[in-house]
Amino acid sequence: MTMPASPRGMTRRQLLSRASALGASFMVGTGYIAAPSGAWAYATSHISAQSFATLVQMARDIYPHDRIPDENYVIAVKGYDTADAAPGVEQGVAALDAAAQGRGAASYLQTGWERDRVDILRSMEQSAFFQQIRGGLVTGLYNQKSVWPIFGYEGESYSKGGYIERGFNDINWL
Repeated sequence: MTMPASPRGMTRRQLLSRASALGASFMVGTGYIAAPSGAWAYATSHISAQSFATLVQMARDIYPHDRIPDENYVIAVKGYDTADAAPGVEQGVAALDAAAQGRGAASYLQTGWERDRVDILRSMEQSAFFQQIRGGLVTGLYNQKSVWPIFGYEGESYSKGGYIERGFNDINWL
């Protein structure tokens, strides 16, 4: 039996699945964060596990792609887990949490609706922290070879003779 597509863009099952995944995210030990599905886990070195989880959610909210798994967002933000970047990240996450608390949520990570998190990000759009994270995500996320097939990008073409004879205009998603 074929079910009609939801006119709202997200089915009830998708909503419940995503909400439970977000709510069931947990921390194990100090400095270690894992996804409830076991799909990814990352041991932080210089920033707290909570701050790292906030960065992953922030990355997903800035560049939302349902078809890109969380692991790719983790890879994109793990470069901020350094001794040099840690103080700025911790301050930025504290500012995100303060903005979320000003809107009635316990923290940015616990803000339930994407629309509310995006509103928080828009309020911080001009901050150096937001610009640093957003700018780093452009290359951190989209330079991953595992993400390229999702967008129909076949990679560099120089080694294959260029695009002219290889269907340079065959992208069907534009």
